[in-house]
Amino acid sequence: TLDLTCRRSPCFVKFSEMEKMANIQAEINEVQPLLLLQDSFNFEFYFIGIKCDILQDMNRHLEAVLKEKAALRKRLIKSRYQESLPIDVTFHKCMVELLTEAVTFIENLESHLQTLRSIPQIPNILKNMDAALIKTEVLVMELEELIKHILKWRELQKEVYSD
Repeated sequence: TLDLTCRRSPCFVKFSEMEKMANIQAEINEVQPLLLLQDSFNFEFYFIGIKCDILQDMNRHLEAVLKEKAALRKRLIKSRYQESLPIDVTFHKCMVELLTEAVTFIENLESHLQTLRSIPQIPNILKNMDAALIKTEVLVMELEELIKHILKWRELQKEVYSD
């Protein structure tokens, strides 16, 4: 009897529609992370495929190296002197001198580079040297005056002792 008397009012209809929408939203919220997870798996599989291709290329290269292993060993063991240009006997002395000069140059290379690095500082060094030269000249003049005073004092001392 109650079921028959119960009428659906617009309020309860709206409530049931809201409940259905909430249920659908809950289902979407459950399914959405799974879809994103599937997309990320597809993305990871894409990069795994690229890495696999790279590894296959490296594998093919290493297989080719292994096939040419004997030839590579021969090339590494073979001395390189046969591939260089021969030097005529008349130039051996010149080559020895050239090599000694090259060794000397290499030994002095660091000092040469240091000299080149100091070139931009030369104006400052010259100013400092000029200032030092002026100070030295002043000291020399003071020393000369001191020597004159010492010589005068010595002469006075000689006169005092002689009297």
